[in-house]
Amino acid sequence: MFEDGNVEVFDLAQPLASETPHSPNHPPFRMALARRHGDMVREDGSSASSELICTGGHTGTHVDALAHVSHKGLLYGGVRAEEAQRGGRFASHGIDQMPPLLCRGVMLDVASLHGVDVLPAGYGITRKDLEDAAQNEGIEVRSGDAVLVRSGWAVHFSDQDTFVGLENGAPGPDEEAARWLADRRIRVTGGETVAYEQIKAGVGHRLLPVHRLLLAERGIHIIEVMDLSGLAAARVYEFLFVLAPLKIIGGTGSPVRPLAVVRR
Repeated sequence: MFEDGNVEVFDLAQPLASETPHSPNHPPFRMALARRHGDMVREDGSSASSELICTGGHTGTHVDALAHVSHKGLLYGGVRAEEAQRGGRFASHGIDQMPPLLCRGVMLDVASLHGVDVLPAGYGITRKDLEDAAQNEGIEVRSGDAVLVRSGWAVHFSDQDTFVGLENGAPGPDEEAARWLADRRIRVTGGETVAYEQIKAGVGHRLLPVHRLLLAERGIHIIEVMDLSGLAAARVYEFLFVLAPLKIIGGTGSPVRPLAVVRR
């Protein structure tokens, strides 16, 4: 959290490093110093260092482009995925076509609703959970909102196996909960897990119905691997939400550093 006068800024991103947990469907983050101080020294004694970064668009805290998921060969709006992806990048629905967001944000703290720090592995967040969390916080989900759903799963970020949940699962919204959000015409939604889904034990990421519904059917972007613990500790449920994806032409996702801004 950063403070500037009467404004507090909550950083909702997880750090990017070689230890950052990642989905088996995506490459890990890697960074190496391509030039170190002393490799080249200028006449005045100064030196510079720079790095080489290798990562996937869906590693660490990131936002999914609408091109990320298709259903029966079609992207959102009936665009044929085969045609859109010709040439090695998406001519339609790429992350470069997602505008920066500056909108009302709300957090629905489902973990606190149930009186726990973190929801159990494999827990399916239901429509009732979202409705009850909104009522408990005095929040109304409105058209155009960014809706962040807290499971508390960020506490497991330093444990790759637990965080990804391939063996024991991970908590996340079920399809009915996602449809409830989509019916309210929200702009974007996100959570703290690698996959914004209910991941049941032993199932892994083989079937992701919430991704299909939100991205391919309803045109709603998804943010994953967030850290909502600061908002929860401060009991902040409504804020100005700021998000700007990298302008990766034809990409299916982008690393992001989402912010929640609150005036005190």
